[in-house]
Amino acid sequence: MAAVTSSALEATRPEAGAESAQVRALLQLRELILSGELPGGSRIAELAIVERLGVSRTPIRAALMRLEQEGLLEALPNGGYVVQTFSERDIADAIELRGTLEGLLARLAAERGAPGVVLGEARRCLNRIDEVLAAPALNDDGFSDYVALNSEFHALVWEMADSPTILRQLEKVLSLPFASPSGFVVMQAHSQRARDMLVVAQDQHRQVLEAIEQREGSRAEAIMREHSRLAQRNLREVLSGHATVHAPSSMPAIKLIRRR
Repeated sequence: MAAVTSSALEATRPEAGAESAQVRALLQLRELILSGELPGGSRIAELAIVERLGVSRTPIRAALMRLEQEGLLEALPNGGYVVQTFSERDIADAIELRGTLEGLLARLAAERGAPGVVLGEARRCLNRIDEVLAAPALNDDGFSDYVALNSEFHALVWEMADSPTILRQLEKVLSLPFASPSGFVVMQAHSQRARDMLVVAQDQHRQVLEAIEQREGSRAEAIMREHSRLAQRNLREVLSGHATVHAPSSMPAIKLIRRR
């Protein structure tokens, strides 16, 4: 199978030594935006974020670029970024489109036969997620680990399909607001409800991998599309005010969403 070298895949699988700092910076920046501390329309600069978070420029730069890919930030022509705002329909459509393409990639992976090496990587990735979720509640490190491993698993499924054409289209979708696999994860790591949601997602990970291994294309596609609907559920809960967040008095994400 030809190696997948797309920027989307590489972005989800950083070198081990830099992974922790990059993920932590990403989570901190995303939380600043979703908590409203960096409101929609505000301009931010790399140096200001470096000083605010006390993190070196390299992980901050990577986090800013990742958030631009997710659609939370827009790069300005003269440098810096501006925090984006979106309609509810924008977000729902982006998640739906991502689920459709990921479902197609899962089906192709099953029908074409995924290489044993990549299947082994995916199994090991899911075993590591199981270890993270074995804790009764997730701390910041556990949540950070889950986000990184979740992104890695999705990237491995994309790789199994061996379809650069479809992956290029997925790259475009991942630039839409909240469309990445971890773009709308429940923000509160320290709650049973959030952990339970991640356990459901992990069970779906196991099911889709099993379907791919068994060469059950239609089943793999259906499970992966259903998996994306967890993000739709998170979106609805945020908009209804029922989502669990870091600061109960604030409403992450909803401040970026323009109501219809």
